[in-house]
Formats: sequence, structure tokens, C-alpha cells
Amino acid sequence: MNLYFEQLHSLLNDVEASELPKMTALAVEIVDRLQAGGIIQLFGSGHSTLLAQDGHFRSGGLVPVKAIQIEPLMLHKGALLSSANEKQAGFLAQHQQDIQLEAADVCIIISTSAKNPAPLDMAYLAKEAGALTISLQSLAYTDMASNHVSGKRLEEVVDVVLDTHVPVGDGVLALDGLQYGPVSTVLGAAILNALYGAVIEELAARNIELPVFGSSNIQTTTTNESLIEHYGRRIHF
Repeated sequence: MNLYFEQLHSLLNDVEASELPKMTALAVEIVDRLQAGGIIQLFGSGHSTLLAQDGHFRSGGLVPVKAIQIEPLMLHKGALLSSANEKQAGFLAQHQQDIQLEAADVCIIISTSAKNPAPLDMAYLAKEAGALTISLQSLAYTDMASNHVSGKRLEEVVDVVLDTHVPVGDGVLALDGLQYGPVSTVLGAAILNALYGAVIEELAARNIELPVFGSSNIQTTTTNESLIEHYGRRIHF
């Protein structure tokens, strides 16, 4: 257990050193897009859907955050099914009714390996719509060939790459030849929440009312109802 925390702390330090400058610059562009009427949309499949959903409708979180939820790519519909669908060429085209992207939006595509068709197709759709495209991926996987018809990997398509530094195979521990102790969810959540925090701070620097959810379990000065009403056209709460 101690070794897991040691490995995690080391990776978090690597992420902070390499990604913080990019995230600081990204926050400025994201706020520009929020001011233009855009929202932040996140896409993932399998366990990556957990990170996409994590920022949606949560205490202390940004209000204009939407998870693109395509159920056949989500774990509750079957882990094996979601894995197979992610790798299926053209699968996303069957679910375009679940995707509503606008030119002012920011689309964060979450895929540790960054090589499968579903996340690549989402990146292409988002770029076609004019959205700012960001990948949350591990560049440790760049030697792995793409499974997409284009032959390209996610980092070759998106505008900005955020590197989670997750090791190939995800686990940071080993025993009897088995790799275990996955870190992709922890590192991904840390990066996303740090980015949301930087966006909130940039909004504050511009003297813009902060679209942040207060907890329904404590007394706050935040009026969640008015925020929900404001963003309800784009996001289903």
C-alpha cells in the first residue's frame, strides 16, 4: 500500500511539472469560449466514462460541464460490450443523436491508450464542429499503432494533449508477474479538477460571476437553481 502512494505521488509530481503550463494557458482559452456561450463536454468509453461523468453536477464543480453519455460505451451496459464497441469502426456514427457540439465548445476526449476508433471519431466530430479539442491520454502509449481507419492516434488529431503519465498497462505495482494498482482514474481526475479550478480562477480574474455549484447539504451563497436554469438549454441536469 505504501508503495502505491509513493508511485502515485511521483506521477502526480511528473504531471504537475509537465502539464501545468499547458493547463494555465488552456484555462484562458476555455474561459474565452465559455464567455462566447460554449460549454465543456467530455467523452470517454469504459472506465474513461467515469472521468467524463465526474465533473458533471457536483459540489464545488463548474456548472457548464457536460458528460457525453453513450450508453453502449458505458460500463453499466456491460464492460465487455463497451470495450468491443470502442474498438468498432464507425460505431460512433450510430449515436450522433447523443452528441450536440457547438463551435464555442470545448471537447475533452479521455482515452489512456488514445488509439481506438471511438475516441478518434469523437475528436474528428468535435473538430468539424469547430470545438477546441483536448485529449486526456498517456503518451507512454505512443508506440502503439492506431486502430482507427485514418491510421492516426489521438495526439495527432486534437489541438492540445494533456499527458497523464500513466504507465502502459495502468498498474504501478507488480507481483508474481502480475501488474496491478491502476492509476489512470486518480491521475485523470486530478488533472481535470485542477483544470476546472484554473478556469474558475480565470473567471474570477475577469470579474465574471462564478458558475460553481454549491453543496445542497450545506448553507452557501450559490444559487444552484439559477445556474441550472441558465445552462439548462445545453446540459440536462
